[in-house]
Amino acid sequence: MTPALDPRAPCVLTIAGSDSGGGAGIQADLKTFAAHGVHGLSAIAALTAQNTRGVTAVHVPPPDFLRAQIAACFDDFRIVAVKIGMLADAAVIAAVADELVARRDHGFALVLDPVMVATSGARLLADDAVDTLRTRLLPLADLVTPNVPEAEVLTGRAIADAAAAEAAIAQLRSLGARAVLLKGGHLPEGEAVVDRYRDGTQALDWRHPRLAVEAHGTGCTLAAAIAAGLCRGQALADATAAAVAYVGRALQAGTRPGRGGLVVLDHFGAARDG
Repeated sequence: MTPALDPRAPCVLTIAGSDSGGGAGIQADLKTFAAHGVHGLSAIAALTAQNTRGVTAVHVPPPDFLRAQIAACFDDFRIVAVKIGMLADAAVIAAVADELVARRDHGFALVLDPVMVATSGARLLADDAVDTLRTRLLPLADLVTPNVPEAEVLTGRAIADAAAAEAAIAQLRSLGARAVLLKGGHLPEGEAVVDRYRDGTQALDWRHPRLAVEAHGTGCTLAAAIAAGLCRGQALADATAAAVAYVGRALQAGTRPGRGGLVVLDHFGAARDG
C-alpha cells in the first residue's frame, strides 16, 4: 500500500532574534518567506531594542519558553526547512540543539547563520557561547553562512585572502557542516565581492560589484531566502544561488527608513524583479 501523502503545506521555521526596527532578524526572515511564497513560522530566541542607529537593549527569554515555541511549531506544521539566526548565549543554543536533535526524524534541512555582531557593531553572541555553537549546531547544519569575521571566530584563524578563505571553509566542514557559504563582503578582493559555496562536491563562486552602501539585514535575508528555496523543493546549491541573486536585487532596491542611514532591503521588490 502506498503511504498517504501529508496534505499539509510545507513550512519554514526561523529561530532567531526579533529586530524592533524591522530590518533584520525575525522580521526580515518572515518578509523573505512571504516574498518567496512559503508559510513562515517563528520561534523568538531574543528580543532587541534596535533601530538603524544601533542596538540599545537585548532581552533573552527563558530557554524553556523557546523550547515551547519550537515544540508548538513542530507539533502542528510540516516543517521542511529551519533557519537559525541570533541565539544570544550558550543556554539558548543548547536548548535549540536539543529540540532539533529530538525532531531530526521530521527530515528538515537546516540553514545556520552564525550571527555574532550586528551591522551597527553591537555584540549579539556571548563570548562563552561560541564553543557551544561550534560543537552543538555546526554538526547539525546542512549549510552554514558565516561572513569573514564570524568564520574567523568559529575557526580561530585569520582570513586575509582567498587561500585563507578556502582553509576556513574546509575547517568548518570538518567541524560537521555539510556545506559552507562564506560571504565575501569583508574580504578585500578589489572591486568585487566573492561569495564562496563549497559542499564537498560542488565549488561555486558568485562575484558581484562592491556596493558603496551600508545595509541592515543582508545576512538574515540571505539565510532565510536559502531556507525558503529549500522549502520550495530546490536543491541546496540552487537555493543558495537564487538567494544570493535575491539579496542583490533587494539591496539595490532598498530604502533608508531611519535616521541612521542604513539601507533596509526591499523584499517584495526583489521578488517581483526575480
